[in-house]
Amino acid sequence: MSSDATPDPFVDPLAFGQRMEVQRTRRGMSRPVLAGLLGMSPSWVKQVEKGQIQMPRLPVVLRIAEVLRVRDLSDLTGDQTPSVDLFIGPGHPRLPAVRNAVNALTLNGDRPAPRPAHLAARLATAWSARHKAANHRDVLGSLLPDLIRDAQLAVRQSDSAAERRATQAVLSETYSLAQFFLAYQPDSALLWRVAERGMVAAQESEDPHAIGVAAWLACEAHRDAAHFDAAETVAQEALEFLAGRRADGEPKVLAIAGALEAGAGFTAARRGDSGTAWGWWDRAKAAAEALPADYYHPITSFSVPIMGAHAVTLAVELHAGGESVRQAVAADVAAIPSRPRLARHRIEEARAYQLDGQAETALATLERAHHAAPETIRYNGYARRIVLEETESRSPARRRRAAALADQLGLLAA
Repeated sequence: MSSDATPDPFVDPLAFGQRMEVQRTRRGMSRPVLAGLLGMSPSWVKQVEKGQIQMPRLPVVLRIAEVLRVRDLSDLTGDQTPSVDLFIGPGHPRLPAVRNAVNALTLNGDRPAPRPAHLAARLATAWSARHKAANHRDVLGSLLPDLIRDAQLAVRQSDSAAERRATQAVLSETYSLAQFFLAYQPDSALLWRVAERGMVAAQESEDPHAIGVAAWLACEAHRDAAHFDAAETVAQEALEFLAGRRADGEPKVLAIAGALEAGAGFTAARRGDSGTAWGWWDRAKAAAEALPADYYHPITSFSVPIMGAHAVTLAVELHAGGESVRQAVAADVAAIPSRPRLARHRIEEARAYQLDGQAETALATLERAHHAAPETIRYNGYARRIVLEETESRSPARRRRAAALADQLGLLAA
């Protein structure tokens, strides 16, 4: 067998380098791409994979886990570190109830279903409640089971083709809401099932906005799973579908198209393609500026102010430390009305500061993210990686600060 052959992942024990190679090949990532994302050389990656360099220190291991989207650190290190979930958070107490509602058939409704307009109003209230709540997963988890059942029932009881299309649009958006609850929880199969159902319902509805939202969420899921080709294909097809409908000027259609363009930029940045990434950002910014001045998309948060936050993420994904900090300073944080979206932006700021070597500021920024929305940072792999990395800091003060935050996030639980 060639020395470059992928090792059998079921042979135990595997050395760190072998585990890294298994995870890299599972992601379809070449050594040069991984090296570029880590800021190392391809020869360094090969030496680690072939055991010529031993397992790096924890900060480097955490960065490898982040790039390769390793969900449990022990999948990469074997038994050399405790089992720590990075990109999957804890199962929320309301997860079983949401799962049961998704899995229910709702075949024999013994009551009349709510009308589409009533369901749409409840959805709007749910989105608003999510944006206002620090414990937004708890809020969504309490609302989703009844919303899912009622939306499914409404589709089944539709009296006409037009009403069925309207209820399918509501059902699709209900599944979109569910994806925000299910993201980064320990049931990825359920997340993908909900995403697929949301896309099917959107297509059945023939509603451009519903189709755009379902496509945007599919792109997010594919990119998080490192399925970059799939993310790019879905975004491109959705944008082509929306192209003729953007001329109508309906704000929510313009906004979802802009959100898809911004997402395409993130995917290009994750690949390391700076020119394409910023090109997409420019297109998204133009879309945002075509919206009413005070418009804020209730699902994607797309708006003029959010483009500053997107610029921070883009620079961070491109590993441009100085540029990401410059964008963080320039971003208008006060204009982000959503608590979970503000917390997400704070996490991106923290990534920027750590990338720029400002670890103390990164920790302080994560503390502010925790204040804005604890349930956002608790489920965010980037935040968890930074906190764990700083628990190994040479500075006693930083170690204590990071340990306190790690305890709040449940990372130090036995």
